[in-house]
Amino acid sequence: MWNAKLCLGTTEEFGIPVEEQIRLFHQAGFEGFFTEWHPEADIAGWKRLGDELHMDYQSIHAPFGRAADMWKKGPQAEEAVAELLGCLNDCAKNSVPIMIAHAFIGFEDHSPTEEGIENYRTVAEAAQRLGVKVALENTEGEEYLAALMEGLKEYDCIGFCWDTGHEMCYNHSQDLLALYGDRLFCTHLNDNLGIRDVSGVITWRDDLHLLPFDGVADWEGIVKRLNRHGYNGYLTFELCKKSKPDRHENDGYQKMPLEEYLAEVYKRACRVGTLKLRDQTR
Repeated sequence: MWNAKLCLGTTEEFGIPVEEQIRLFHQAGFEGFFTEWHPEADIAGWKRLGDELHMDYQSIHAPFGRAADMWKKGPQAEEAVAELLGCLNDCAKNSVPIMIAHAFIGFEDHSPTEEGIENYRTVAEAAQRLGVKVALENTEGEEYLAALMEGLKEYDCIGFCWDTGHEMCYNHSQDLLALYGDRLFCTHLNDNLGIRDVSGVITWRDDLHLLPFDGVADWEGIVKRLNRHGYNGYLTFELCKKSKPDRHENDGYQKMPLEEYLAEVYKRACRVGTLKLRDQTR
């Protein structure tokens, strides 16, 4: 129907083991999946299951709790680098082509450092050697993303993961594909309601990860932008079934049995894919 496959991310919010999630994704119609990483994660087992089901293990999402430490020096920074290198090695061992990484975490600091660029350079050197791509995601602190995209531009293994919801709630809806679309490796597609605070203060509670068409995102505009940059990779969706604290936008999802929810996710994903094809053929 279109020239892009559909992929969905696993999450603890679904309340069942990752391998069961992968099987349900396959039953729903998805052709790929991504997972999160931790040192005990069964990456090899999930890869074997994906191969058995003829599904692609599209990417692994690296931990991001230490992302601010990447911009420091000393033991904290060394631990943060080691964590990303561990994830990279598991990607390489299991032929997972992309590692997703956050450039930063936090809302108060806005000052990238040379130490940070060098720490990420260590990761870039390893990725280049291992043959794994590192897709840096737009989150809060876009100054850090900008510093890395400029400071590591000589590495063809360093590129961009576009999160459509983050662009709306963390990046004030500025067009990040206009900045990094020529280095787009993958997507995290989701809907959002933008920034709730009328004064423009951003918070992690605004990061809703709604199903497409349940927020205010311009999905026709999103697919036009993808097509403008010639993107024909996976349409990868990263979604939340649970609401953020003191928010209720996702409550309806939580009431749905997981199989019913995934069937609805697949329907929405197909709508996005159809919009993308329709735009390409105009």
